[in-house]
Amino acid sequence: MSIDLRHDPPADARPVAASVAELLGPEAVREPFASADGKSGVTMERVVIRGERYILKHLNLDDDWTMRATGDLSCRPITVWRTGVLDQVPACFDHTVVGAAWDDRARGQGGALLMHDVSDALLPEGDDTIPLGQHLAFLDHMAQLHVAFWGRRDTVDLFPLPVRLVFFGPRLGSTERARGSADVVPTQLVPMGWERFSERAPRAADVVLPLLDDPAPLVDALSTTPQTLVHGDWKAGNLGHHPDGRTILIDWAVPGVAPPCIDLAWYVCLNRSRLPQSKEATLLTYREALERHGIDTTPWWERQSALCLLSLLLMFGWEKALGDGEEATQELAWWEARAVEGARELAR
Repeated sequence: MSIDLRHDPPADARPVAASVAELLGPEAVREPFASADGKSGVTMERVVIRGERYILKHLNLDDDWTMRATGDLSCRPITVWRTGVLDQVPACFDHTVVGAAWDDRARGQGGALLMHDVSDALLPEGDDTIPLGQHLAFLDHMAQLHVAFWGRRDTVDLFPLPVRLVFFGPRLGSTERARGSADVVPTQLVPMGWERFSERAPRAADVVLPLLDDPAPLVDALSTTPQTLVHGDWKAGNLGHHPDGRTILIDWAVPGVAPPCIDLAWYVCLNRSRLPQSKEATLLTYREALERHGIDTTPWWERQSALCLLSLLLMFGWEKALGDGEEATQELAWWEARAVEGARELAR
């Protein structure tokens, strides 16, 4: 089945300026802006244009190790803007994007994104528990996003599933060090975490490490379950809430067609210290939201959810192995059990 992510819009449904200067215009006032939650090395600026506040995010392979790690040679955040994908996101979201520009030094391999400044409405930094009402709204809106794109096929070259599964693998550190990167996450934390993973979670390592070498069995198994557009990075730092009830969902750096439970598994993985429900209750809440919005989950839920939780260990097994103390040990044990369950599902 060939279903275009764009539906009817043409290839360039939204304009992309030829340069940042063209995008901002002569009245823009610019100053550096740093987000404490950002770990990719990306450069951002705060911009004021005729009294309105914006954030300008620069997209450049030289600065952003996540672009390099995910093979983003065409600027996916610009792709979802110019092809009209963001226009099809349900009205319960604010993606904040208002414009884009190519980097006039490297058209097609660099650029910038102009977004409304919603920093005051994002979840506060730290480990405070997400208010239950916001958490429930996030899960309901996640389901609405997935339902809106249910069954679509990627025809605009977003983040492919096989690369999504392995980009945080053990090879990331050596690749980044070889190019002289000084970013702590890929060059130090990721390698250290994978070294500890085999020692601290041997049952999970027996499943995860072979799949990092060859993810084809997992890709094939996931492809037997429903697919949709996923945002790909439902961490607390990318989430916020407007008084009118809309969810703010920023940083569309790794969108692509994938099983919907990939977004859900990412949400429970990266936000585990902030969840107002248990992981199990969070999974059930999302499933109930899918059912409420018209999706029958009975034929596929158990298989896909188990495989997607396993998938998250391919991406973040290293991170789960870094923690010390009883809480971190329990967290790793929970994910190790999910790897064993996923392996059983994979063997069917």
